[in-house]
Amino acid sequence: MNIETIKIQSEKEITHEHKRINEIVEFNQEKVLHAFQKLRVSDSHFNPTTGYGYDDFGRDTLESLYAEIFKAEDALVRPQLISGTHAITTALFGVLRPGDELLYITGEPYDTLRDVIGTGRKKDMGSLRDFGVSYQSIPLTREGDFQVEEILSSISTATKMVGIQRSKGYEDRPSFTIKQISSIIERIREVKDDVIIFVDNCYGEFVEMKEPLEAGADLIAGSLIKNPGGGIARMGGYIAGKEKLIELCSYRLTAPGLGKETGASLNSLQEMYQGIFLAPHVVGEALKGAVFTAHFLNLLGFDTNPAYNAERTDLIQSVNFDSAEQMIRFCQSIQHASPVNSHVSPEPSPMPGYDDHVIMAAGTFIQGASLELTADGPIRPPYTAFVQGGLTYSHVKIAVTAAIKRLLEEGYVKMSLT
Repeated sequence: MNIETIKIQSEKEITHEHKRINEIVEFNQEKVLHAFQKLRVSDSHFNPTTGYGYDDFGRDTLESLYAEIFKAEDALVRPQLISGTHAITTALFGVLRPGDELLYITGEPYDTLRDVIGTGRKKDMGSLRDFGVSYQSIPLTREGDFQVEEILSSISTATKMVGIQRSKGYEDRPSFTIKQISSIIERIREVKDDVIIFVDNCYGEFVEMKEPLEAGADLIAGSLIKNPGGGIARMGGYIAGKEKLIELCSYRLTAPGLGKETGASLNSLQEMYQGIFLAPHVVGEALKGAVFTAHFLNLLGFDTNPAYNAERTDLIQSVNFDSAEQMIRFCQSIQHASPVNSHVSPEPSPMPGYDDHVIMAAGTFIQGASLELTADGPIRPPYTAFVQGGLTYSHVKIAVTAAIKRLLEEGYVKMSLT
């Protein structure tokens, strides 16, 4: 049996999973389409504004569109939000005040948020802790579940916000489905009904038929160079949720008293509108690629998570390697199978917000766009590459197959294939 035969076998055995993804895509596509129609989006909404951005009805309608799609009371959708980390930071600083407590119940959040919270190595950076906001996190169980009783007993009068990271990020744990998020929110409300539930929604948009606000969350945030940008939004982020909370976030994004009324859209509106329209389809392509990656590599003996037939709630597919060298070469091989900078070999290097050196294979049209095919991860045991995205399923299949062939040819992987 050779690589091509295994690839064909894998495609046959994942047909049912692809059919399930198609059903989710169609449901979400219809939801997005109806939102466009309800708000009577026209080409006049694509016109740019400059300067202060007063009376930018294209921007305002885009934010109403996001609110409609994500079942929110209001939303901020801005090119001035430079990343998912920035959107999350804006939400946290917008809502939390000195003396409040932030309680994360999915363990430690992304590395990039640790300096935001104040648990990173650097001090006096203007973190939440510097401004008198306390923080604690509840680790997950060994199986990757919520520690429900410890969470409930940790909620106090000072607990203003409970944070949930939907996606695993760079952690070796399962991501949390909407059903799981709904269940834990219900239990938390029994203890403190007015606590603000915040969900980091990065990598999760349109993967399921519901979003965290429909599960009882009050506030969500994410990046437009991930799922909701549809692969064409060149920048931006969003925050959606309760109207009062969005107002507070807008004061943090611009200035107290200015809020949502300012912020020029420049030439970003058309791609943001078109991106959110394309997002259900492109997310579906990336999910199909993740399913193929999981099954194909598993057939070849790699440890992959989640399994190809697992219920998915984000784009991330992790692959474990035996050594740092093997992981690095796999990521480099994905880069070499990319449409952009295929001639470049990424090397592990320091990155802002991360304690370990990180390798980033990202031959993407938009810098840092993880809805496009990327493979990356911190160089630390277990040596795990996080493969995510893919604008087309065919590209994911071609790239992953080519990467394995290269590893075999160069002796980084030894298998008996006949």
